[in-house]
Formats: sequence, C-alpha cells, structure tokens
Amino acid sequence: MLRCFVAAVERLSRGAGVLAAFLLIVAMVVVCQMIFMRYVFRAPTSWQTEVVVFSATAAIFIGAPYVLLTRGHVGVEVIELLLRGAALRRLNLVASVLGLAFCLVMAVASAMYWYAAWDGGWTTPTIDAISLWIPLAPMVLGFILLSLQYLVEILKICSPGEYA
Repeated sequence: MLRCFVAAVERLSRGAGVLAAFLLIVAMVVVCQMIFMRYVFRAPTSWQTEVVVFSATAAIFIGAPYVLLTRGHVGVEVIELLLRGAALRRLNLVASVLGLAFCLVMAVASAMYWYAAWDGGWTTPTIDAISLWIPLAPMVLGFILLSLQYLVEILKICSPGEYA
C-alpha cells in the first residue's frame, strides 16, 4: 500500500515538473510575442506582463516537488560530507521533517489566502483585473504536492531500500 502511495506521489511530482516546464515555455513565448508586438508594431501590451509573471511564478511553486524528487535543489553539503550511515540518515530525516512542517504551514496559509481572494472577489489592480484566486491556486497546489513529496522522502529515509 505504501509502495503504491510512494509511486503515485512520485508520478505526481514528475507530472508537476512537466507542467512547470510547460509554464516556463508559455512565459518565454509570451515574452517574445510581447517584444515583437511592442517594437515591431508599436502596439501596446496589457495582458502579456501578467501572463509572464503568473506563469513563471506558478512554475516555481508547481515545479518544487519535482526538484525535491530529483535532488535538484541548491544545498550546502559540508555537513553531509562529514557524516556517514545512520548519522546522515538522521540528519536527512530531521531536515525532511522540518521541510514537511514548513510546507504544511504554508499550504494551510496559502489556502486561506486563496480562499480570501476567491471569497472577496480580489482582482489585480491592472486594466485586465484578473481574479487573484487564479494565480494564487498554483501556490496552494505546489505546497500540497511538496508536502506529499516530503512525506515520501521521510518514508524513504525510514525504510532505505524499500522504495528504490
């Protein structure tokens, strides 16, 4: 049962990584289109800036679980290089539990913020007046997925070799 959970969460994290890459491609294409419209046709751009900012920000939050899964994050490994075996596992366990706690708090806080934006009808202060719950949703999703990936990391640390 836990093996299926681990596999499902890792598939979700990989899918989130693909979605994050797609969002970055969207941002890049819209930036190119914005530059083309502005400097070739001298046409004003209104929606492009928000699309770029929101899609790039969504990519950061949604892509975070994939980064954790692949150990792609930036870290200081000085202490890890000095430790071996059980001590290194304990350090990784403490770091993962702290990461999980932080992500759970942020998931709840961002969900509350998302709900306030949705319930209050908040919009961006631009001419397009985009509903703010839309760009806030990836933050909630990202922290939920990151919490799940941290839970999987904890399971892997507690049972080395079981989920390889």
